[in-house]
Amino acid sequence: MFKYRLHPVSALINFFKGLKELLLPFIIIIITSGGIVINPNDPDFWPSLIPKLFLGVALIFVLYIGVVKWRTYMYWFEDDELRVEYGLFVKKKRYVPFERIQSLNYKEGIFHRMFKLVAVDIETAGNSTEAEISLTAITREQANRIEREMKEAKKRLQAVIVDEQGMEIVAEETVVREHVIHAMDKKDLILLASTSGGVGVVLAGILAIFSQVSAYIPYEKIYKEISSVVSIGFALLASVIAAAFIITWLISVLMTFVNYYNFKVVEQDGKMIITRGLLEKKRTTIPLSRIQGIRIVENPLRQPFGYATVLVESASGGDDDNKIASKMNLFPLIKRNEIAGKLAHVLPQYTIDTPMTSSPKRAIPFFYRFDLVYVVPIIAALSYFFYPYGLFSILLIVAFMLLGRWQWRSAAFAIDDSQLTIRSRFLSRTTFIVHKNRIQSMEARQSYFEQRRDVASVGVTVMSGFGGSSSTAMHIESQHADELLSWFERERRDEIEQ
Repeated sequence: MFKYRLHPVSALINFFKGLKELLLPFIIIIITSGGIVINPNDPDFWPSLIPKLFLGVALIFVLYIGVVKWRTYMYWFEDDELRVEYGLFVKKKRYVPFERIQSLNYKEGIFHRMFKLVAVDIETAGNSTEAEISLTAITREQANRIEREMKEAKKRLQAVIVDEQGMEIVAEETVVREHVIHAMDKKDLILLASTSGGVGVVLAGILAIFSQVSAYIPYEKIYKEISSVVSIGFALLASVIAAAFIITWLISVLMTFVNYYNFKVVEQDGKMIITRGLLEKKRTTIPLSRIQGIRIVENPLRQPFGYATVLVESASGGDDDNKIASKMNLFPLIKRNEIAGKLAHVLPQYTIDTPMTSSPKRAIPFFYRFDLVYVVPIIAALSYFFYPYGLFSILLIVAFMLLGRWQWRSAAFAIDDSQLTIRSRFLSRTTFIVHKNRIQSMEARQSYFEQRRDVASVGVTVMSGFGGSSSTAMHIESQHADELLSWFERERRDEIEQ
């Protein structure tokens, strides 16, 4: 029995991971203590030196933790199990049978690619929020051996099949098939970046940095400069603002291009494998048996052009960048009319386009009534403190009423023998599709005012990630809510009878 260690680069990777978590406190300490340079002649030398010493000790401690993790982490194969051992003062061991392993997710960051290494996240049937075992940095050959050992162990368990007469027969070796489901080219990447929230993320990042250094910005000097620019001409100022937004958009496009470069979804032997990334290559595996439902998201920028995003609700953890809460990004950008055809290869049991039952017209006020409750006080405050210009905030009432009507037009549901489809909207239109046997719970809610208008809302929860994932059929007919509950109760009765 030979025990393997992680590659020494894992110590450096662990160091940078710890440094990333402490990045914001470090920036604040550096700014508030006068920068990194130490000047003994400075009258504030000692007060500024103490936080810098603390910073240095913290860096050494983070590096020490990274080295300890590398030196103490070992893994090996024994009795058809992957076994790991780690810890300095408290030794911890974890044994994972190969038959429980559902997927192996690979990552190749900058340091991995420099030394031809790979990070492996091992997921099992029991975990849903994080990987069961994470190997920070190992060689590709070692990663292939883990996958080979896993397949051989599963093959040994399935090699002998006992037929109805008790005869032992040898199972035929299965042929691994591979089929490309979806791929994105450069044009799709640019369109994805342009119609996503990437620009907002970049602006939020800039504002976050700005808030930390605002005390050191010479506002008076900037104000004078801006005043001189305005005096030159409004067109020049508008050009500067437009250039700033173009630069922000280009940064967003670059981030998306790097993150989703060479995006490809491949179906292989009962699993969907997602590969992507330019600087950091990632491979995420989604077992088809663990998919709980499908979400089709159409944001206001993509819907007019017929584009959408497809997410799958999976009981698998996935990787942090490739999942949204418990949802995993299957098709980041795809034509709406192509979804059914591409999913038919891997998930033929789901019906994508089905006739929907809409929310009744008398339910329209419920889509904006609650919003107006907290918007009216805001309008009153703006009108009082910023009179007379604050009176323009009254237009918010019109905006929220139009948004509520837009949400009502999108609200609908559909059921057949085994599938529930719910469509709703906040800003993006979301279509949630789930099979009856994947629903964990269903609840009907009806307030006093809904009862008077004979409408109700029905929420469903599926097991996906920490705490599950949910969707709600908003303000539908009361009799339709009863039909949904009866439809779900039949499934429960069938389970009890079986």
